Amino acid sequence: MPAFDTTVPLGPLTALLLVMAAKHYLIDFVAQTEWMARGKERVIGWQAPLGVHVGSHALATLGIALLFKPTLWWIALVDFVVHGLIDRGKAVASHRLRFAMTDPRFWWLMGFDQFLHQITNVALAFLLVLG
Repeated sequence: MPAFDTTVPLGPLTALLLVMAAKHYLIDFVAQTEWMARGKERVIGWQAPLGVHVGSHALATLGIALLFKPTLWWIALVDFVVHGLIDRGKAVASHRLRFAMTDPRFWWLMGFDQFLHQITNVALAFLLVLG
């Protein structure tokens, strides 16, 4: 693990942070179908929609890794697992808490989900720059 005083090349890091944020937006919002969005939230039968959704993220991360640092191809697997855990965790919490969309706590949960995804993207970008 690099020390906190490790020199980080800001140009590549900035580029990767922007690319990862764009990837997340495109796959989580633009490319996600209704089948994925509704299906991954189900109590039963959520595995396939969630798998396709997180698989899309993993494939995009794989493409980014292959462009920036091909030896770190495996971060796509990390993204697959972490994104899946975050999304499934949010779905389980939503089922248990049952916040209406008009309840601010619904949006806090949605925001926390997105916050965790962005932390993941920052970590993956740092891995690609420093790895």
